[in-house]
Amino acid sequence: MDMKLDTFLATPLDDLVPQRSHAEIETHILNLFRQVAANVPGYQAFLQDKSIEPDRVQSLADFQQLPLTTKENYIRRYSLPELCYEGRIAGCDFISASSGSTGQPTFWARRIEDELEIATRFEQVFHDSFQAKKTQTLAVVCFPLGTWVGGLYTTSCCRYLAAKGYPITLVTPGNNKTEILRVVTALAPLYAQTVLLGYPPFLKDAIDTGIAQGIQWETYNVKLVMAGEVFSEEWRTLVGQRLGSTNFCYDSTSLYGTADAGVLGNETPLSICIRRWLSQQPDIARELFGKSRLPTLIQYDPLTRFFEVEEGTLLFSGDNGIPLIRYHIADTGGIIGYDEMLAFLADKGFVPQSQPELQGSRGIRALPFAYVFGRSQFAISYFGANIYPENVTVGLEQSPICEWVTGKFVMQIRETSDRNAELLIVVELAPGEAGTDERVEAIANSILFHLRRLNSEFANYIPELNQTPQVELRLTGDAEYFPVGVKHRYTR
Repeated sequence: MDMKLDTFLATPLDDLVPQRSHAEIETHILNLFRQVAANVPGYQAFLQDKSIEPDRVQSLADFQQLPLTTKENYIRRYSLPELCYEGRIAGCDFISASSGSTGQPTFWARRIEDELEIATRFEQVFHDSFQAKKTQTLAVVCFPLGTWVGGLYTTSCCRYLAAKGYPITLVTPGNNKTEILRVVTALAPLYAQTVLLGYPPFLKDAIDTGIAQGIQWETYNVKLVMAGEVFSEEWRTLVGQRLGSTNFCYDSTSLYGTADAGVLGNETPLSICIRRWLSQQPDIARELFGKSRLPTLIQYDPLTRFFEVEEGTLLFSGDNGIPLIRYHIADTGGIIGYDEMLAFLADKGFVPQSQPELQGSRGIRALPFAYVFGRSQFAISYFGANIYPENVTVGLEQSPICEWVTGKFVMQIRETSDRNAELLIVVELAPGEAGTDERVEAIANSILFHLRRLNSEFANYIPELNQTPQVELRLTGDAEYFPVGVKHRYTR
């Protein structure tokens, strides 16, 4: 462990994230598979149950024929020690929790060396985007603190950067808005720049509250590190303007992370430049991504997290305290090679490297791209908390509400005119039932009560003022939300 830490501290970022060759990637992923197949009892049992002999996996093509692992068929099937190397949870020194669809938490064990790999993603952000190697920086961790992965993982990774020589000072108010504003006004004037790290809608709420209290954010040279949400480029522009941002490609970034395996990839100045251009070219974006909405666009290191696509959803392999092989995370998205992306854009007349908002080669790395729409078929993300249809269903099953509604609903995140996020739940009325203000209020309160009861992320990530859902009642068979004869989807 000391050797890995010493290597991280002594190795320049450019040497940590070089362009990877196909041969290097194939060798790495096969070695990871063999290591897990030989040393993780749960995965050994998983392969045996599928009648798979590990010795027959000799190529990347063989590897890509292995069955997918999921939370249901793998993580929940075996005990926590069985999912760890040598069946020993003692080999890990930290455990985080994530809420599941039933409200029962899933626990994820990790080691310090896992954090070091993820710290490289943070180093990309702080080095390439914020130039924090040579800038006195106050980093304010606004992710929730506790057993959830965001706050403490972020804190650990940023401290490794400080140990590496970055002049970064951390303060950890968590998602306590009053405390965030207090520490910012007291400490930010002492630093050349301030970085707020948190979930997008929460950060916007904190920024807007600060403005209402007279905080002049532009005097603090504020940067943002976000995670957990797909937001629009209009949102980035609006929030950036309120902070006094001077270059939207460098002043904020989003991480693609999960409790399962930490940060999988991150926005870069290059990916942001590309996304901002695509946001103004909807037809080209649809051609590239296959959908009319704009996904989060990241770059990733395939030696840290090896991505694949299966039927339009992402899966990855990577080493952790609980190593994961072809793990299906149910996020809709895809992958695009670096050269493939630049060739596609050039064919459309766009060369990002020549754009004035990109400062030379700063932030341009030859890493592949992944795009992420989120778990559109299963859950929605709100203030970084996954909200599952099963949680909402319970609120509609209570008496007398269950007599008014069919049980069908659609939940979505809606942007207000001021670019704030709100949780909207459209509910189908039972035949012959009418919607009233009293019923809207009763349904909203019931859903809120059970979301808080069942989903610890919802209760702890989302500010109390933002938790109550907006409820709309629609008649049976409403053509927009509940068309007859069409398979119903609970998210939009």
